[in-house]
This record gives sequence, structure tokens and C-alpha cells, in this order.
Amino acid sequence: MCFSLGMVEQLIIWLIVICAAVAIIKLLLVPLVFQPMGQPGAILIQIVNIVIWVIVAIAVVYIVFDLLACALGGGLSLRLR
Repeated sequence: MCFSLGMVEQLIIWLIVICAAVAIIKLLLVPLVFQPMGQPGAILIQIVNIVIWVIVAIAVVYIVFDLLACALGGGLSLRLR
């Protein structure tokens, strides 16, 4: 089932969900919660942004290595459904 149309569909859906979650967090949580704090709030905003992108990067690395394992015939396979 590697590289089937269903897998590509699920991968695109996951990418859209991750992008939407990052956008919502950056749009609502960061300015509304940390902005009134002043300088410490600015530092916390940077920390939250770094943590968000670390989580996204880890997810991308996981998916890339799973796709490589799938392409090379390895036993690892990410079950998206």
C-alpha cells in the first residue's frame, strides 16, 4: 500500500491540518496571551514559535523516513488511516 493514492490523500490532509494548527496557535494564542506581558511576553512568544516548529520538523522527519522505508521495501510503515 506504499505510495497509493489513498496514502497521498491522507498525507496532504495531515499537512493541511498541521499548517492550520500552527496558524491558529500563532494567530490567537501568541498575541492574545503573551503580548500584554511586555518584554517577558516577547521572549515567551519566541519560545512558543520555536517549540511549534520543532514539533513540525520532527513530524516531517518522521514522515520522510517512513516514505523512504516504504520506497526501499522496509517493514516500517506509517498507518495514516
